[in-house]
Amino acid sequence: MNRAFRKYHHQIAIILCLPLFVTVLTGMCFTVVHGWFHQRKLGQFILQIHTLEIIHLEKIYPILNGLGLIGLLINGLSMTGLFRQHSNSQTKA
Repeated sequence: MNRAFRKYHHQIAIILCLPLFVTVLTGMCFTVVHGWFHQRKLGQFILQIHTLEIIHLEKIYPILNGLGLIGLLINGLSMTGLFRQHSNSQTKA
């Protein structure tokens, strides 16, 4: 079962690598450009990339990113073994 989780986790991670990288990078860039340097127009352009409004996917992109992250988190946590029931194989003497 753990092997299957690793396989799915690996596939999801590959699929989400680029969208998550774009989200993180543009989020950081927006903070620097808009917050520190007060470049409003460049900040708006970065936000359009951040939400993929630039290619008219702003309504679905954040949801897909969020669902992908939730899938990675659940799958990753399941692989850690934190939620497995441990059998009490010790015998009392």
